Amino acid sequence: MVVLVVRRLIALIPLLLGVTVVLFVLTHLLPADPVRVALGQDATPEQVRAYREELQLNTPLWQQYIRYVGNLIRGDFGKSIISRRPVVQDLRAFFPATLELTLTSIIFSSVVAIPLGISAAVNRGRWVDRLAQILSLFTASMPVFWFGVLLQIIFYARSGWLPAADRLDADLTPPATITGMYTFDSLVAGDTAVFFNALKHLVLPALVLSNINLAILARITRSSMLDVLGEGYVVTARAKGLSERRVLYRHALENALVPIITIAGMRFGDLMAGAILTETIFSWPGIGRYAVFSIERIDYPALIGFAVVATLLYALVNLGVDIMYAVIDPRMRP
Repeated sequence: MVVLVVRRLIALIPLLLGVTVVLFVLTHLLPADPVRVALGQDATPEQVRAYREELQLNTPLWQQYIRYVGNLIRGDFGKSIISRRPVVQDLRAFFPATLELTLTSIIFSSVVAIPLGISAAVNRGRWVDRLAQILSLFTASMPVFWFGVLLQIIFYARSGWLPAADRLDADLTPPATITGMYTFDSLVAGDTAVFFNALKHLVLPALVLSNINLAILARITRSSMLDVLGEGYVVTARAKGLSERRVLYRHALENALVPIITIAGMRFGDLMAGAILTETIFSWPGIGRYAVFSIERIDYPALIGFAVVATLLYALVNLGVDIMYAVIDPRMRP
């Protein structure tokens, strides 16, 4: 297991270098001047020249890249052209919001989709199975932007039940930072008012983000369960007189978990890196919205920093999935 982890971590090095090379070249090919965007159209040529020199953008591209990689090895992602703060500081501020949203989304979709998929497999061909497939198709077909706006109209504009944006109401103070996730930090602090308010703000964006994930997980669970329900050990367990619940959850589901974990892990990585649209719709201050802000203003260091972090997270999540494989199925241990 240790060898597997070490090999995968070593393989991350060329992957991250490749990502930085591609992004460095592509961002610098954009026909726009990030310094001019940062300073505004009223900036004088002297101000533009001085800021360019401060950011060392007047040196050849290959020198800028070598300098960037050298800083990256030390954990320095550079300084944002727009905010003029270290990119690491910005990412540290925005990342907990995305992590909180993503974890809530994956928990919600798993709690709903896995029992739904199991029920559809057990009742194959019946109304429960047909209803589950219709719901999966319906949710997977809804565009994120349309579903997000629809929920805002129903639950905020029409009924006023749930907030439509941000992480907390304006009159509430965020809890003391432990993880940066408001729900967890407020629970630790014992502040129930902030906890329930943060939870209310989480509901709509988490529903939108979990939408497609729910459909995929339900389908994979159904398919995987159908594959194992006809196996000999399931028939034997039923013949021994074990309860249907024990047969399903102790024997069948345990052996059907590998493809379910695969998809759940991959989707978690996708959600972490792909929450951009959801965060934009709900004004959620996460790294996805930070990436949109960086793209709009051609902020090279911030954009590359976001991509490196997203790549690293995706790789680490897949490594975690491989480790879980080995825990669940001894045959897959190295």
